[in-house]
Amino acid sequence: MLRLLGFMLGAAALFPTLAAAQDRAIILKASTVLDGKGQIIHDTVIVIEGSKISRIGGEVPAGAITYDLTGLTVTPGWIDTHSHILWHFDNGRLAGKNEPPLQAMLHAVDNAVRTLDAGFTTIQSPGAPDDKYLRDAIARGVIPGPRIRTSLEPLSEESGTPDKIRELVRERKQQGADFIKIFASKSIREGGAQTMTDAQIQAACGEAKSLGLRVLVHAHSAASAKAATLAGCTAIEHGAYLTDDVFDLMAKNGTYYDPNIGLVLQNYLANKEKFLGIENYNEEGFAFMEKGVEIVRDTFQKALKHKGLKIVYGTDAVAGAHGRNYEEFIARVNAGQDPMEALESATSISAESMGMQDQIGSIAPGMEANIVAFDGNPVEDASAARRVIFVMKGGRVYENLARGSEGTQRNK
Repeated sequence: MLRLLGFMLGAAALFPTLAAAQDRAIILKASTVLDGKGQIIHDTVIVIEGSKISRIGGEVPAGAITYDLTGLTVTPGWIDTHSHILWHFDNGRLAGKNEPPLQAMLHAVDNAVRTLDAGFTTIQSPGAPDDKYLRDAIARGVIPGPRIRTSLEPLSEESGTPDKIRELVRERKQQGADFIKIFASKSIREGGAQTMTDAQIQAACGEAKSLGLRVLVHAHSAASAKAATLAGCTAIEHGAYLTDDVFDLMAKNGTYYDPNIGLVLQNYLANKEKFLGIENYNEEGFAFMEKGVEIVRDTFQKALKHKGLKIVYGTDAVAGAHGRNYEEFIARVNAGQDPMEALESATSISAESMGMQDQIGSIAPGMEANIVAFDGNPVEDASAARRVIFVMKGGRVYENLARGSEGTQRNK
């Protein structure tokens, strides 16, 4: 708590300086830039005016603030399309509903800071009503953190008839949800069988589409994923038991796949004693999760063979995982994904899945200045994803450990 309060006081003192800096152009000197779309740019400068990238290359404007990132690898800010930002531990256990709301939100702020420090400048949090308070506070600049998109409360087979589900989708829209989350199957701990009916899934995805909302679908089984794909849903989350024919269907329909192979199960197993005995976290479920690590890896490797399948970057980060979102990247590369394709998944492809490809996910003129730099090159050494040196979001620098740069700081 002291660390968090110290950070917030330091950040508050820094914000006037950051605001004033927006009147001056910012220059990032870079020797290696991975633009998020598979291109590598060498020995250039990135010019930032306000919150956006104005150009790449050319002469340095007079009076510009300069950050020297030469010797580092520069990429767009990373995106986690599936992170439960409110989940946290308290007194060594998963925090429950009886926790004081203020204490819970302060833990969530800490999660947001850790996530931003890890180089993730945008996340989606699928499924908590209080997400919107953290989302809006970060958007106002009250506290630092990644840009957040949230579904608020998710829907499931218990949400009611198809007509009732359509009503709830409209209600979520009115409440301020950025997208809809539905549970179409059981968890991997329970075997992952389909739970929502095809009609319920069609109602949720059809109504959401009519309102301009995307739908993320928790679907482990092939049947539930197939139903969601045919219903026009946006993305299949997890998909531990997906089959080749379903992957082909998803590729044909442009349905995104979010495999979550490198952090969520590993985090549960590493923190077993903090979850065990709460709700459906039992010995049988943990034994299944141990087997699940191999199951989801094998399914991911199967997915890589399907041309045209769009794979996004999500971690399903829960308590204990925030700030380690990069472990998913390392696991994917180790499982055989091309490192540059893994980077595109964490940047431009995830931005596209959110309908934000014209704002975030790549380094190009007109894009938001969400930029990170690593000690090392993640496409040459996946472990470099753990070594974030510089974080900028919307033209503001939140972390800078690069030598030779103006205003060297780490806002923690």
